Amino acid sequence: MNKNRLEAFSDGVLAIIITIMVLEFKVPNDTTFEAVIKLSHKFLSYILSFIYVGIYWNNHHHLMHTVKRVNGKILWANLHLLFWLSLIPFTTAWIGEHHFNSFPMMLYGLVLLMNAIAYFILQKAILIDHGKDSMLAKAIGNDYKGKASLVLYIIAVLVTKFSIEISGAIYILVALIWLIPDKRIERTFNENKIKYAFHQ
Repeated sequence: MNKNRLEAFSDGVLAIIITIMVLEFKVPNDTTFEAVIKLSHKFLSYILSFIYVGIYWNNHHHLMHTVKRVNGKILWANLHLLFWLSLIPFTTAWIGEHHFNSFPMMLYGLVLLMNAIAYFILQKAILIDHGKDSMLAKAIGNDYKGKASLVLYIIAVLVTKFSIEISGAIYILVALIWLIPDKRIERTFNENKIKYAFHQ
């Protein structure tokens, strides 16, 4: 099956997710700086979640470059990822509304953890279909970055009950780790293009 519809649908869902998050903002009744300051928690939660959704869009875009075809398992794995991504606006609004209270922060972390697991499952579904010699297999290698993220999310969720500051710092740390451009897939893709051109 062709991958174009999967990509188009995923891009559309991610665009809607970002739109839903920004619609949570209500225009202040006052025209003062203090009125904006009252929204600071919502702004901070929105910025963090916007970065996370942007990271997933970027990684998904690169991931699809390695896909030659899709099957039912890949389609369902992709829908599974989109399901967890679609919960980000809810948890984002909740932590912003309740000033990063511990339980909303814990749920936010659980959603981020499930997103990471869902992305890992999508990668595995592609690897199973495309084989261990595929472009994706060569690109991700041992995937230390992905595995480290899973561990950090689990730690963040567990420590939320004791310190929302540490938990929040871990969420920011993982986002910063992924903000650093991950060129594994892009590098492998370019190498394959050079090899293909050389053999022509």
